[in-house]
Amino acid sequence: MASAKPASGEDALIARYFRPLATDPGAFHLDDDAAALKPDGNDVVVTVDAIVEGVHFLPDDPPDTVARKALRVNLSDLAAKGATPAGFVLALALRSPDDAWLKPFAAALGEDAAQFGCPLLGGDTVSTPGPMMISVTAFGRVPPGKMVHRSGAKAGERVMVTGTVGDAALGLAILRGGKVHAAASDKAARETLIGRYRVPQPRVAMAEIVRDYASAAMDLSDGLAGDLAKLCGVSGVSAVIDLESIPLSDAARDLVSRGVVGQETLIAGGDDYEILCTIAEDRVEAFVQAARRAGITVSSIGTVVAGGAVPKFIDGQGREIVLERLSYSHF
Repeated sequence: MASAKPASGEDALIARYFRPLATDPGAFHLDDDAAALKPDGNDVVVTVDAIVEGVHFLPDDPPDTVARKALRVNLSDLAAKGATPAGFVLALALRSPDDAWLKPFAAALGEDAAQFGCPLLGGDTVSTPGPMMISVTAFGRVPPGKMVHRSGAKAGERVMVTGTVGDAALGLAILRGGKVHAAASDKAARETLIGRYRVPQPRVAMAEIVRDYASAAMDLSDGLAGDLAKLCGVSGVSAVIDLESIPLSDAARDLVSRGVVGQETLIAGGDDYEILCTIAEDRVEAFVQAARRAGITVSSIGTVVAGGAVPKFIDGQGREIVLERLSYSHF
């Protein structure tokens, strides 16, 4: 009788840390080469985001926060498309199979997978001599033909955004040191801002609401100014934004009021993972009420206008603010 083939280091790693997360029957306990996502009459929405050490997370960020960010940035994309989570696959590039790092990483990933109803379906693990990289491909479901695109905004509609803008950029600035680190002396405020950078809050509860009310939507990953320009560009419209209407947290507002940072830092910094969308004027109040019932605050920050110009940002004195940069860019 032939003896069983001994498990490779990679197989052992997968079995130890990730097989317990593969709760969907279509994952086949991670024993096969692929997963099967059972059709249920809905359209399947697919999104992928990778996070890289030194770019999207810092080398000394706790592994549990890295895991949560890797999954949540993808859940944010699904929510902005009006999709409910169905599952995800994971590609993980590691320098070494370090138990002290992998154990809390896998535990947090499993907690989020359960919380958001998005089980692990499969993936791949590889070694790398360079920075760590975690890539998640997430799958969501929407009723047939109901995915919300970037391209549906129309002149006269309101520009709306969930939550607050700019906190994550400030959290990163605190972690990097410098003037924001020195100025943000309140411990609770510092921890809140750092938390917004390390652990995004995907607006999964907004998925059905966005689907029911929004003509166009996307999540804010690269910065409000740049992402709005993208949405307007593919919709063939422009927008006029009231800077004072952009929702800020108390911590962010304090730093702006003291001149530590300008609003440009907040609207071009990225990593907000809020939802930006456009809503017909006669549906705004119903949208706001639906979001409130879901426990999400939404704000009207401007108006969609005709034309192909870059969106304008107007200050409290009615002056247009010319931004030196619109968003974070990898290249």
